[in-house]
Amino acid sequence: MNRRHFALTASLLAVLGFSAPSHAATELRVMVHSSFSLPKQLLAQFEAQNGIKLAIIKGGDAGEMLNKLILTRAKPVADVVYGIDNTLVSKAQAAGVLDDQPLVVADAPDLSLGAGVAAVDYGFVNLNYDKAAVAKSAIALPKTLSDLALPAYKGWLVMPNPATSSTGYAFLLATIAGLGEESAFAWWAQMRGNGLKVVKGWSEAYYTEFSRNKGRFPLVVSYATSPAAEVFYSKEKMTESPTASLNLAGGVFRQVEGVALLKGTAQRPAALKFVDFMRSAAVQQALQTEMWMYPAQAGVPRAEVMRHAAEPATFERLPAQVMSDKGPQWVARWTQVVLK
Repeated sequence: MNRRHFALTASLLAVLGFSAPSHAATELRVMVHSSFSLPKQLLAQFEAQNGIKLAIIKGGDAGEMLNKLILTRAKPVADVVYGIDNTLVSKAQAAGVLDDQPLVVADAPDLSLGAGVAAVDYGFVNLNYDKAAVAKSAIALPKTLSDLALPAYKGWLVMPNPATSSTGYAFLLATIAGLGEESAFAWWAQMRGNGLKVVKGWSEAYYTEFSRNKGRFPLVVSYATSPAAEVFYSKEKMTESPTASLNLAGGVFRQVEGVALLKGTAQRPAALKFVDFMRSAAVQQALQTEMWMYPAQAGVPRAEVMRHAAEPATFERLPAQVMSDKGPQWVARWTQVVLK
């Protein structure tokens, strides 16, 4: 969806009407995944009100970001991290990169990421389809994942590689959780023979290969909020989205993203303020149309455009420890079945 890089300067604060603190600001290093995006004014307010200078460090995809934190844990490059999700939290905890002291937060039980990580948002990885392309095909949408492996749907699906994309990885996990491990990999073998297209990342899948963007694949692994983003960013006024979610059993996975302090930080008070900031009503409202996720905090109003992003009624889930223990094996097996 939207990808932005931040540059918060004193001149920006002046334009926004905020005065710089009289004392030297505390620098807080914040590691985030590449999809992190919030309004500059919100970040500037946080800085001005707390006497904190944010150093935002883009760490790449969530998995790549965590690997960087693990490799630099002896000399941490950040104080706090945003974007650790339920597929990665056990790996982060096992690697010892997160602060040992629990965060005192009131997360809904089904959104909890553990004592050291506070939930910020959640989303659903699922299939999206191009309404116009499907209508032109004159073929009814598949009703099950098994249907999608039939000859009628040959060459319909493009997806990001689970080895290089958290989106692709979440979809792989959904199939294993929904179908069972052996049945899932049998399905993946069928999909290989049915013209499945695999690309490195979500952006390439969605913006290059998806038929909505002049590619040739009418189905793409994306997010339940993608149809809303289509409306939000359209140059034309739309009353409905040109794309829609296809929530097949075994093809929907919920990601819960959180914020956590990193072990060894010397800026714990500032980092705790950032945790509160990410869970504040203003941020929870803004992230809906900046990062296209649903707010984790109950009672936060939904952006109007999110009416095009209905939450799936059901989704797949796996225990965090199982994902941590078996995830690498599953990715390696998927690579062997689909790409080798």
